[in-house]
Amino acid sequence: MFRNLAPGAIGIRTDLRGALALASEAGWQGIDVPISEAAAIAATTSAADVAALFTESGIRPGGWGLSIDWRVPYDRAALDTLAEHAALAQQLGCTRVCTWLLPFSDERPFRENFAFHVQQLQPIARTLEAHGCRLGLEFIGPRTMREEHRYGFIYSMEGMLCLADAIGSNVGLLLDCWHWYTSLGTIADLRALRAADIVYVHVNDAPAGIAIEAQADLVRCLPGTTGVIDLTGFLRTIAELGYDGPVTPEPFEKRLGDLPPAQASRETHATMLAAWRAAGLGT
Repeated sequence: MFRNLAPGAIGIRTDLRGALALASEAGWQGIDVPISEAAAIAATTSAADVAALFTESGIRPGGWGLSIDWRVPYDRAALDTLAEHAALAQQLGCTRVCTWLLPFSDERPFRENFAFHVQQLQPIARTLEAHGCRLGLEFIGPRTMREEHRYGFIYSMEGMLCLADAIGSNVGLLLDCWHWYTSLGTIADLRALRAADIVYVHVNDAPAGIAIEAQADLVRCLPGTTGVIDLTGFLRTIAELGYDGPVTPEPFEKRLGDLPPAQASRETHATMLAAWRAAGLGT
């Protein structure tokens, strides 16, 4: 596995070249790919030129966000664009694609909502599979996210794996230690996974002094800084499973966005490197 930067997750707004420069300067091993921007560059020059940007910086492509709004009806043209993005990503060696699912609905009861998600995501998964890409689905764990809504939906690792299986063989988890923690996940639950179940990983920490059922989704901390989440156990376990993909911090700390981008990148990477070493993962 490798330490991966998603600039937007720490409040940095930049383009592909800017992200590569920030990552190289701070010691990151990978970055997420802004796939639409990469596709625009490739259309002007070539996919090889996009790949060269990574090679020259010594930074690996991490993953990319699903570039289609699947929550509403979409057409063949949208799938065609997705296919173009997936084909480019395959050439870049960036085959991990991610999206997230709400843990509630105010319109659909659970079974109807399950069927809706299969219907909406199955054509997308098949399009990605044709280009060697996998789709990671993120479950949202905090109780506070669903307690005011009419119908609950999937909010745990096990539930999301069931949905992934129903959608396709190239579908698995975007596993976020925050959602693992807030959904009352355990190390034993992680050990029951296979490496193939995990497409992508997010890490962070939770504020201290707040009951687990009261944790709010967008109030988080940098990885390993409070010790509320057992990040060492989390990282060590997924490493033992054989997960070899990106591990990306998503702390949602507003102050990071107020820092100069290089400082925010360095500070975040320092916490990642400390977590890496605490888990015995080297440097």
